[in-house]
Amino acid sequence: MSEHINISPSLMTMDLDQFKEQIHFLNDHVDSFHIDIMDGHFVPNLSLSPWFIEQTRKLTNKEMSAHLMVTDPAFWVQQLINIKCEIICMPAEKINGIAFRLIDQIHSAGLKAGVVLNPETPVQEIMPYIDILDKVTIMTVDPGFAGQRFLGHMLEKITELKKLREEQGYHYLIEMDGSTNKEHWKMIHEVKPDIYVIGRSGLFNLADDIQSSWQKMVAEFEEATGETFI
Repeated sequence: MSEHINISPSLMTMDLDQFKEQIHFLNDHVDSFHIDIMDGHFVPNLSLSPWFIEQTRKLTNKEMSAHLMVTDPAFWVQQLINIKCEIICMPAEKINGIAFRLIDQIHSAGLKAGVVLNPETPVQEIMPYIDILDKVTIMTVDPGFAGQRFLGHMLEKITELKKLREEQGYHYLIEMDGSTNKEHWKMIHEVKPDIYVIGRSGLFNLADDIQSSWQKMVAEFEEATGETFI
């Protein structure tokens, strides 16, 4: 069985010395790029920025999806609107009280609005505004650093979100982020998220060049799932 797999590479985990080569290759193989923006407070790490997105745009025409791990989402949402980042995903834990305002602000700019659920945050947290979301990202690791322990029971949220979407006619896409790799491909693909965020362990560290890494990722997916990757 052949199936299109929507991969969104995490640019935080790329090899910067091969950045241009990797972006050019991936531009022909993926639907979007995943950009982590951390402020050093919401998570104890600093990462990419709106400026980084602007620079990457010079090399690709694919959608940019920003994953905000910040304590002041309103500030960062405006920065991302200013550069017309196509998808802005906010931390559910930090937008209570301003969620409708921020989602409307993003939509008024002609962009897509999403939220991210960290492992401890239930789907119930976003129910007041789930009907106007364009994307929901489920974290299957603790956020902030690459290589965290995979929390497989978080995949149950994907099943829950798919059921809600079908029953209520919601339009959001469901994205899974965290340790998408050979060890976990089978169980992840069984719940079939719409978008797979993939980083160091599942793609960039598999070989010395991006083409070989991609081919190895595809082979690992097909071996684990028994399906043909297209």
